[in-house]
Amino acid sequence: MSKFQGRNQEPKEFEEKVIQISRVSKKTKGGNKVGFSVLMVVGDKKGKVGIGLGKAPDVVSAIKKGIKKAKKKMIIVPLDGTTIPFQMMVKKGAGKVLLKPAPKGTGVIAGGPVRALVEAAGVRDISAKILGSENQASSVYAAFYALQRIEQIVGIRGIKLRSIIDIENEEKEKLKQVQEQAKATAKESIKKAEKKEAKKPVVEKKPVKKVVKKKVVKKTPAKKAVK
Repeated sequence: MSKFQGRNQEPKEFEEKVIQISRVSKKTKGGNKVGFSVLMVVGDKKGKVGIGLGKAPDVVSAIKKGIKKAKKKMIIVPLDGTTIPFQMMVKKGAGKVLLKPAPKGTGVIAGGPVRALVEAAGVRDISAKILGSENQASSVYAAFYALQRIEQIVGIRGIKLRSIIDIENEEKEKLKQVQEQAKATAKESIKKAEKKEAKKPVVEKKPVKKVVKKKVVKKTPAKKAVK
């Protein structure tokens, strides 16, 4: 591998994450046929996400098949800023998942498989909990179905959502208002202090006489002459 090979690589459009790899064996006349199935999550971190299950004799080709299927079955997740617009609890098969919106700065509070799906979709603040089976595949399918339901409800009801840019502009305006209020309160406090000083009576200070201490010189007694 050359030194400059990594620099020439283009950034990937989609983020790809492996959720589960399972070894599958099939009985045939000639013997057991061994293969692998890989569950993949693909997303662009801007609202698009999809899941796909790829099956092949080796892991690498199974991953490629899973990525192709996930790209074909992608959905657009409606985002209200950095989180989902409303709460959704869904049960699909053995999996049961609860998704709740969270304020900005909370982060992704979710288990491993649901975290991978949500981060690939571009959700930055959310709290999720797996209530059903602990199987990773069933949890991912349930969470994906929950995101599909949110997309359907938003489309049917025509809910207006705010983008990340709108939320950032609102936060900037709030900061400006807070700064202006702080400046106004500081000016008022300065004016009040000046008024208090102006109301105080002016007291003339009398000149203080300096007292000069006289130095006392001690006289040493004269020595008597010795006869």
